[in-house]
Amino acid sequence: QVQLVESGGGLVQAGGSLRLSCAASVRSFSSYAMGWVRQGPGKEREFVAAISFNGAGTYYADSVKGRFTISRDNAKNTVYLQMNSLKPEDTAVYYCAADQFYETVLVTLSFASWGQGTQVTVSS
Repeated sequence: QVQLVESGGGLVQAGGSLRLSCAASVRSFSSYAMGWVRQGPGKEREFVAAISFNGAGTYYADSVKGRFTISRDNAKNTVYLQMNSLKPEDTAVYYCAADQFYETVLVTLSFASWGQGTQVTVSS
């Protein structure tokens, strides 16, 4: 069973930065691919970023590439999302996500488990 708790969301002006954190309660965290998905108002949930079990591989949605950075600390069972140059269209609930198979995530752009989410609002 995977439990994921996000933190770090908030209100920020366009061009600003936020860092999201996700604390995972799961056996063998270091064997899981981790990532982030988001759901904006009136939109479907969409893939944002993924990171492989050891951090060697990362993958981003085109809409955030070059602005967002995903990282993980396996000693702390935590994954991060550094978000820079934020835009109003980044406004969404951001969900931490986990999956045992990184290769599957890259194909499906989806994960097996999600957290409760944290709100990010970017004002113009």
